[in-house]
Amino acid sequence: MKKLLSLLLSVCLLLTLAAPALGSGEITVKEIQKYGNLVLSLKGSEFLALGYAYGDIVTTAINGADYEMPVGSNYSDVDQGSMICRVVIKEETNEDCVILAINMGDLATAAGIAVKEKIEADPGYVWHYQVEEPVAVAIAMKEQGGYYDQYVMHQLSRSENRADYPNLTDAQFANFRAVTTTGMGENRLYRSSSPVNPEINRNKEADAAAAAAGVKTFVNLADSEETMKGYEGFADSYYAKQAVICLNLGVDFAADEFKVGLAQGVRFIAANEGPYLVHCNEGKDRAGFTSAVLEALMGATAEEITADNMVTFFNYYGVQPGAEQYDVIAASNIQKSLAAAFGMTSIFEGNLQAAAVNYLTAIGVSAEDIAAAQANLAGVSN
Repeated sequence: MKKLLSLLLSVCLLLTLAAPALGSGEITVKEIQKYGNLVLSLKGSEFLALGYAYGDIVTTAINGADYEMPVGSNYSDVDQGSMICRVVIKEETNEDCVILAINMGDLATAAGIAVKEKIEADPGYVWHYQVEEPVAVAIAMKEQGGYYDQYVMHQLSRSENRADYPNLTDAQFANFRAVTTTGMGENRLYRSSSPVNPEINRNKEADAAAAAAGVKTFVNLADSEETMKGYEGFADSYYAKQAVICLNLGVDFAADEFKVGLAQGVRFIAANEGPYLVHCNEGKDRAGFTSAVLEALMGATAEEITADNMVTFFNYYGVQPGAEQYDVIAASNIQKSLAAAFGMTSIFEGNLQAAAVNYLTAIGVSAEDIAAAQANLAGVSN
């Protein structure tokens, strides 16, 4: 099927004229989103009408530098740390835009066009431009269809409608589960989608599951306190009555901001009573990475960490072990990000627990807090 799709694409490309280059000045940065993604003044429908297509590779010029980016529909169409020209056209949400981004990164900072300041007021951040506004962007075709095979491999589709997941429990729909890897105490650490953010329609199921599990301490990786308390229904949630730390983190795991926040989260676990729950919005990226670090800290193997992380992709997308996409997603997702953080070539080589201790020490967690977090996650007293 993949070869047939590639052949059909090649035929279509031969029948169309090359997409025109879009010079600097024709396109500008319209908005910088929370995680450093650049929303352009060009609409997605306009971009595709010019002859560009999903799976192409384009060259984008931003602030005096050129970047090669595949054209995709989702951030997950590329590996973590890779750039993407994301074309979003969704009638149901009235979205029609082109977004330049780094998957799990911060393009605005990387390209040197703006610096983000965290604030308590909603939405929890403000961008300060470092270059003259409006920021001009140029786009030109690098290779038609040059990324198409990889694009097909990365395609994932999900629904936010509970009825579309009849074979999942409410907890699975909320991406809620206990972490059961080696060294972790029974029912000590949980992970899930947000129990309070209603954006993906899983908050009520996540909150109910947390209540049933008796979670006492929450590490909220996604929100500022003001944003969290502003969600509809927050005050009436189980979550609102427990110990919560709001870290308001981005999705660039290599950023100093993320490291400082993660260290705060680990210290919060060390200082508070369990059971614990780690979440972001989907419980997929920031929560996945944080869970992996804690799992490694407690002695989990690379295989266990991978398997736990991939449960998320089953809950959202139905991806199961043995599926063609499974190994591709695992390698480009948690295996890659954890290896980069730990300074390892591969998480399947070396001592992950020692690497986790070294990593947490490097980002500012004391030996005493590491030991306290380990004891709390194991369910034993110091």
